[in-house]
Amino acid sequence: MDRIIKYYETFDEWGRLDREPLEFNINWHFIQQYLPGHGAVLDNGAGPGKYAMKLAQLGYKVTLTDLTPKLVELARTKAEDLSLLEQFTAFEVADATDLSRFTDGQFAASLMLGPLYHLQQEADRVAAVQELNRVTEMNGIVFVAFMPRVRHVLSSLLSPTNWKPHDEAAAIIRFMETGTFDHQDEGRFTGAYYYNIEEIQPFMETQGFETLKIIGSSNIGSLLSQVQWNYWRERGDEELEKIFDIFLRTAENPYVLGASSHILYIGRKKYSQKCVNI
Repeated sequence: MDRIIKYYETFDEWGRLDREPLEFNINWHFIQQYLPGHGAVLDNGAGPGKYAMKLAQLGYKVTLTDLTPKLVELARTKAEDLSLLEQFTAFEVADATDLSRFTDGQFAASLMLGPLYHLQQEADRVAAVQELNRVTEMNGIVFVAFMPRVRHVLSSLLSPTNWKPHDEAAAIIRFMETGTFDHQDEGRFTGAYYYNIEEIQPFMETQGFETLKIIGSSNIGSLLSQVQWNYWRERGDEELEKIFDIFLRTAENPYVLGASSHILYIGRKKYSQKCVNI
């Protein structure tokens, strides 16, 4: 995990969501639809806390965790700057595979919008989702992010030198089989795991969740180049809002999920994984 911490200590994750607002705005649109009316919320693997701040602004009591100490402190600073500290129950450095500091059923809703990106071992991915199940109350709602494998294949084919060692076809073929990616260049996004779209729903349902929706967070919008985005921006805010509506309309289309760089799974806890394992 050290290389993951090192990466996020220098990467501007808050700025990424500002520079690429489509992912955040689509996620937030659907998250608001499924949040419970009240209760404690866990933002697990929150990074600098962009979603956590929005939850706090809505009046939820938020617990924030992340693997990277620097990001946890940054989130605390953001909360203080936004006068939201009183809405936060805790800011904790924690591994998503071990949430033992929290009690069973402690949260009415739980977010995990990042940890599964970097858990390359299946046992760790299962442990993270089982822990999310444990700390979420019965019938509580979870929001979990995945990266689709087919989209990374497309990205590699389009920009091979940007995703070394995927500048060679054999490496892409191996990735298609394993889903694991380790960047060849120092300091780049690495230690990653990508899911096949068809694996997401059964994986989550096996761990005790009922599937409510699977969303393409950036869906077809992620295929637009900067020049193409600039064209729509230059046509004005009203036109841009209509374009955003198009992306909302396609977000749930199962046939284009693989075009999205991120997937949002929305589910409801239906049974305790701990009970199933007994």
